[in-house]
Amino acid sequence: MQRETPKRPETPEMDASSPGAAYGWYALGVLMLVYALNFIDRQMLTILAADIKRDLHITDAQFGFLYGTAFGVFYAVFGIPLGKLADRWPRTRLLAVGLATWSTMTAASGLAGNFTQIGLARIGVGVGEATAGPCGYSLLSDYFPARRRATAIAIFSAGIYLGGGVALSIGTGLAQAWDHAFVAGTRPLGLAGWQAAFLGLGLPGLVMAMWVRTLREPARGRFEGAPIVTGMSTREAWGAFVRDIGAIAPPFTVIAAARRGWGALRTNLLFLALAMLAATGMTALVSDPAQWFVLGTGFYAVASWSQSLRHDDPDAYERIWRNPALVLLIVGYGLTCAVAYAASAFGPLYAMETFHAPAAQVALIVGGGGAAGGALGVVAGGWLGDWLSRGLYHSRRVAVVIGALVLAMVPNAVLMGTHSLTVFYAAVFPLWFLLSAALGSSAGTVVNIVPPRLRGTATASFFLGATMLGLSLGPYAAGRISQATHSLWTGLVAILVAVPFALIALALAWRHLARNER
Repeated sequence: MQRETPKRPETPEMDASSPGAAYGWYALGVLMLVYALNFIDRQMLTILAADIKRDLHITDAQFGFLYGTAFGVFYAVFGIPLGKLADRWPRTRLLAVGLATWSTMTAASGLAGNFTQIGLARIGVGVGEATAGPCGYSLLSDYFPARRRATAIAIFSAGIYLGGGVALSIGTGLAQAWDHAFVAGTRPLGLAGWQAAFLGLGLPGLVMAMWVRTLREPARGRFEGAPIVTGMSTREAWGAFVRDIGAIAPPFTVIAAARRGWGALRTNLLFLALAMLAATGMTALVSDPAQWFVLGTGFYAVASWSQSLRHDDPDAYERIWRNPALVLLIVGYGLTCAVAYAASAFGPLYAMETFHAPAAQVALIVGGGGAAGGALGVVAGGWLGDWLSRGLYHSRRVAVVIGALVLAMVPNAVLMGTHSLTVFYAAVFPLWFLLSAALGSSAGTVVNIVPPRLRGTATASFFLGATMLGLSLGPYAAGRISQATHSLWTGLVAILVAVPFALIALALAWRHLARNER
């Protein structure tokens, strides 16, 4: 367990990052650009879906696996040890390393020649991008006080939607320009337009990583009383990271459990047996073994980490996994993400296939509308949560999440029910405005209901729901149902079954927080 020791009072240099001062807002701007690049690299896959499916001979279900599970499981699993590393090691350094990693793997996606190769590249992108959320949330919590954190994190999160929207236009533009300049047979290295787009978008991230490295590292917990330091050297922090990897990455998980005794080993092997049994059963039922064995491995890894955390850091375990409000919020927001990620993965393709809209037009209108709605919505949701909570009543932030999800079903119904391309385009902005408002207040709740030393770990746990429940299941389920029914509309509508369960979990989280506040 890390040691917390008092730190000297803030220096004038650290004061530069105080709320309202120029440096804090400058750092927020840089971090938002990083998050935008994070989602450019992630989202560009969707607008290039038709070309990738054709050239690599993959199905809708396989595409859902690439967009969701291959990326999401490793993003979630590595987010846990990387989140803990963010609580022990300078966050600006860690974020720079992660940015360089995911940018390199994005470029590697452009060299893929088959489903397996692009799948491995997507896994690498997921591992690198797992640093962005924990580092960003934790840094912003020390650049801004509690009363402004949800707003700051919401502005940071706006990078998700700006990056996602820009990705569609950039991806389409680069791919079309390459294909126009080089006809088949004369392309350098034999690269298709979509491959050139990945290469062109991955390399600039290496430059951005050097910029991130120049950011100042604020004192942890500087607004919660005496600032703290981890008391760990670089060697100790990375040594703990390696141990955390051993606690979550099979087969090292079995060895780590055995070291804790026979009871821990027996429980761990039970988790493994249940995960593999479930994966085998789902494969026999619906096929797609890659989806189910990767997902099963992910759930086993999370269970192993939880078991390890309970043994190694019982205080962290109690404050995260034994906190009903936080667990229910993670589940509720994760199920909300199943709907959002399915729409994000297949929305552009749906517009092109259903309305025969040109890719460039879809990129501009769907990408631009989604980016504008998402960026404004996440900031509005964070600001509204801050304003209602007054820094004390966190249940009111959860009420914002519930209201946003309910209202989002109205434009979603319009989007899926219309036969007019114009109406479809018009519904994009309000849908993403409301779905993203849920993120603004959810994230603000997470960082305010755990102690400063656990914010990186709690953020990683929050992203577990968004990825394991949302990203890993939403796009795949929509794609698999689409493939089975030969109707992408059916796949996108069927995923809405997650909404009632999300609302139940969020309502219970609200009740727990409200009861504690009373």
